[in-house]
Amino acid sequence: MQRYYTITQLTQEFDITTRTLRFYEAQGLVTPNRRGRQRLYTPGDRTRIKLILRGKRLGFSLNEIREMIEMYGTAPGESGQLRLLLDRIAARREELLEKQRDIELTLLELDEVEAGAHARMAEIGVSAAREDV
Repeated sequence: MQRYYTITQLTQEFDITTRTLRFYEAQGLVTPNRRGRQRLYTPGDRTRIKLILRGKRLGFSLNEIREMIEMYGTAPGESGQLRLLLDRIAARREELLEKQRDIELTLLELDEVEAGAHARMAEIGVSAAREDV
């Protein structure tokens, strides 16, 4: 395992911009060491970046991600972090299931409106095919 990672190595590994890494630094989520103008990231910073990006993919806010990451190093430690993570996962899953139900209802309604439009067009003797004007 490397002792330090450069900003270029991490942006390439995670396919993110230097601006993104600097933003995470400004938010206090990573704290690279400095050697002159060069930022040197520790394996711990690399792990945090990996966790941040996973959290973002799962739909968590940066504040939620920060809370989960910071809990690891303080009481109640890893067990508290895991409980919080499980609670957040359950809440996110419920939110996504609700959105899924909303989408399914919307699709059903679109099907009904579309069927009604086709039926009305047939009643008035108009083809459902679109005519170019």
